[in-house]
Amino acid sequence: MANAEKVAKAGVTRESGWLYYIDKNGNIARSRMVRGGQKKKPGDKAEVVAKTAVTRDNNYIYFMDNNGDVARVPRSKGGTARSKKKSSKKKTAKKPAKKAAKKKPAKKAAKKKPAAKKAAKKKPAAKKKPAAKKAAKKKPAAKKAAKKKPAAKKKPAAKKKKK
Repeated sequence: MANAEKVAKAGVTRESGWLYYIDKNGNIARSRMVRGGQKKKPGDKAEVVAKTAVTRDNNYIYFMDNNGDVARVPRSKGGTARSKKKSSKKKTAKKPAKKAAKKKPAKKAAKKKPAAKKAAKKKPAAKKKPAAKKAAKKKPAAKKAAKKKPAAKKKPAAKKKKK
């Protein structure tokens, strides 16, 4: 973390099995790490290792560095704040835009005469439409059959066998 600046010197040495962090009061605290299959014990509470009383600024992230001191790094900004920042940079460093080359108008294609003979050879479309109507008529019939389910037939009472 190249941009980190030290806020407070504490000189805390880390021990394995503990998680070190900066608590809400700005002190260095640690908690016992729980591994897979283990459960947290009722007596395991966070303990303060060093009192630094660092006041936090919301524009920074606070952490414990390799030397055991409290350090901070500026937060990266996302969303609209980032886009506004980038757009202001682009406006100041803009170069004049090059003019786009003018396009030549495309040549017009020769007009084709409509062929009257081909139109006469086509089959009449009237034959195709009734087939579509028949399919449409069959669908409601299928729905009616599906809606009208016959009531379950009662089985006749089983005859008793005589011995």
